[in-house]
Amino acid sequence: MNSFHLLLIVIGLTLAFEFSNGWHDAANSIATVVSTRVLTPFRAVAWAAFWNFIAAFFFGTAVASTIGKGMIHIEMISQQVLLAALLGAIAWNIITLVLGLPTSSSHALVGGYGGAAVAHAGFRTLILGGWVKPVLFIFISPFVGMALAILLTILTSWIVRKQRPQRVDKWFRRLQLLSAALFSLGHGTNDSQKGMGIITTALVAGGMMKSFAVPYWVIIVCHLAMGGGTMAGGWRIIKTMGQRITKLTPFGGFAAETAGGITLVLNAKFGIPVSTTHTITGAIVGVGATRRLTAVRWGVTRRIVWAWVLTIPGAALIGAGLYHFLAPMLIVTK
Repeated sequence: MNSFHLLLIVIGLTLAFEFSNGWHDAANSIATVVSTRVLTPFRAVAWAAFWNFIAAFFFGTAVASTIGKGMIHIEMISQQVLLAALLGAIAWNIITLVLGLPTSSSHALVGGYGGAAVAHAGFRTLILGGWVKPVLFIFISPFVGMALAILLTILTSWIVRKQRPQRVDKWFRRLQLLSAALFSLGHGTNDSQKGMGIITTALVAGGMMKSFAVPYWVIIVCHLAMGGGTMAGGWRIIKTMGQRITKLTPFGGFAAETAGGITLVLNAKFGIPVSTTHTITGAIVGVGATRRLTAVRWGVTRRIVWAWVLTIPGAALIGAGLYHFLAPMLIVTK
């Protein structure tokens, strides 16, 4: 197999990953708007997919740079590493989708990439300082989302304290369309940039580019793949996110989506590849906790948290195993 053919396979698999990311993480964008019955599932996924794509025109590529050259020494990896990383991430997404667990596609990719790189050339391939923020934000982003959701819930409760419940419900059904759009923008820009980072790295490793700079066509195709995956949906995970953690109203859904969207957009601005899953779960928990702690189904939440913790090491092991399996078969010629 020549290097160009392998490059095409890596690009195709990256777009497949972005599709699976949108499919796997569709629940993050629309679980609240579906569970509050503001939109039907089909209209909700169409709304989310539209804003996933529109995000391509509003944000930069800071997260793509972090993934592509900020965590792994780009000069030390090969196309085979990227192929194993992608297959490892996709495998982890499929496993957790079947189990109905809203884990992070972003961290699955990071884990698969790191595991395959270490299998290829050892731990010296890792830029250890570049791993600090992504790993820390596994734990920080849910609390940021939770804190913002609590703050927004308290603030909006005070603003509408003298209004009739029926009127409040009517207002927030409309406002939830805006909050769902904001969250989908954040989802689109943060998660599609992971694929951009991988494709650009593949172009550099394949000799098609001399330095890391995300081409415009890569931005567009990654957002299109993400939006297509969101349209496909992920109904089992939507049920977990929208119904099993806590019961939501349009008022609560607005607070959760707005808090999650603000968190994602700010992190994308600073190039931190956070998890949309972690962020929206924290926000939903925050909304439930403002009513009473027993409103949150902590048993379900604990199960989700364990899946989060295991994602990077689990995907890393799969990525490393796939590299050792594939590398001997994929001898690249010029």
